[in-house]
Amino acid sequence: MSVPGETSHYIMAPEMRKKELDKVKIDKLNPREAAVMMLCYPKNQILHLALILRPTYEGVHSGQIALPGGKVEKEDANYQETALRETWEEIGVEQQTVTVVKSLTRVYIPPSNFWVYPFLGYANEQPKFERQIEEVDKIIEIPLTDLLDESNVFLKKITTSYANDIEVPCFKLDGYTVWGATAMMLSELKSLFKSVKVL
Repeated sequence: MSVPGETSHYIMAPEMRKKELDKVKIDKLNPREAAVMMLCYPKNQILHLALILRPTYEGVHSGQIALPGGKVEKEDANYQETALRETWEEIGVEQQTVTVVKSLTRVYIPPSNFWVYPFLGYANEQPKFERQIEEVDKIIEIPLTDLLDESNVFLKKITTSYANDIEVPCFKLDGYTVWGATAMMLSELKSLFKSVKVL
């Protein structure tokens, strides 16, 4: 099963992000590396996805919706191990309960200079979540049908740490606005699910 790749990312990428990525030589910036988990699981017989709300802090990703994950540590054997470890640390899902289905396409995040490697994981049962208070303000459980619903895609003008009043493509999920790198990764997940018609 192939993945949709960067074409699906660009559906939810702000125009300035596209222009920036077209001209930047990423490898020359010596980017750091991170990995995230797109954790799917059954809840009330409906497939759900776990997202997190980041706390408000002095940083470029303050108060944003994200996928559980974080930077690669030297003890991690590979990116998949990073994603599993960070998922356990941030939302309390034990690593042995997650089956990693596949890796998806990495995304570069200019404001923080990170390559992020996403993984699709599946848990057979609804996890007993326990958030890491310092890193996670709230755990948000999204039905996958909401992600696939085209009426939940819209354009919004926002102000970020690096630009004012820019129009960006967003998902509206459980009342939250999801944009930027997280939206780009979710766009690939959405394309993947639609291609295999699992819902």
